[in-house]
Amino acid sequence: MIKVIKSDERHVADFGWLKTRWHFSFDQYYDPSNMHWGALRVFNDDVVQPGKGFGRHPHRDMEIVTYVLEGELEHQDSAGNRGVIRPGEVQVMSAGTGIQHSESNHSKERPVHFLQLWILPRTDGRKPRWEQREFPRQARAAKLLPVVSGGNLSGTMVINQDAEIYVSALGPGEKVRHTSRRNRKAYLFVIRGRINLNGQALAAGDQGRIADERQLDIEAAENSELILLDLPEVE
Repeated sequence: MIKVIKSDERHVADFGWLKTRWHFSFDQYYDPSNMHWGALRVFNDDVVQPGKGFGRHPHRDMEIVTYVLEGELEHQDSAGNRGVIRPGEVQVMSAGTGIQHSESNHSKERPVHFLQLWILPRTDGRKPRWEQREFPRQARAAKLLPVVSGGNLSGTMVINQDAEIYVSALGPGEKVRHTSRRNRKAYLFVIRGRINLNGQALAAGDQGRIADERQLDIEAAENSELILLDLPEVE
């Protein structure tokens, strides 16, 4: 089963300094039928205006993954970590027993566009940790490049959950295939371009919520970028 949700079906919130599209219930948007997909609890598509951002706020027992698409996002946290995330870079923050952080647009001139994913942890009460890496376009060209996992995939950043995150950049006609384990869910978001997913067409901003499909065949109709999550089921 693949449920395609079009870009314009997402919940949009515009605060002036922030324009965001929430894929699941978040903040003032609440829909009890749209709380999560497997272990994926939050998927926010954010654009923050120059010099603006989210002030220091707490998190606890959540695996938070940030992927910058355009611009520069500055991160600071209560553990002393500080850095700037640029396009093609992924940051992982395991909140564990508790951490406070702030996120702001590092530029005074250009907006920053990024995706932020919250994944429910495998176990609560772990020590907080933070990591950031670059995954250049050539590394994700014409393949599904694993960037985050529960520790089962080499070369990935590790989170406290049996989940996998892949990124890909495909040219017209290029194909990739993902094979999942049994009793898993998957989630695909088209960042740019147009693709075909097991016979269904998705364009930029569209998402596919996938269950009971162990093999995913993805073909690009034009230059495209996507992010794919392989997720455990949760209650």
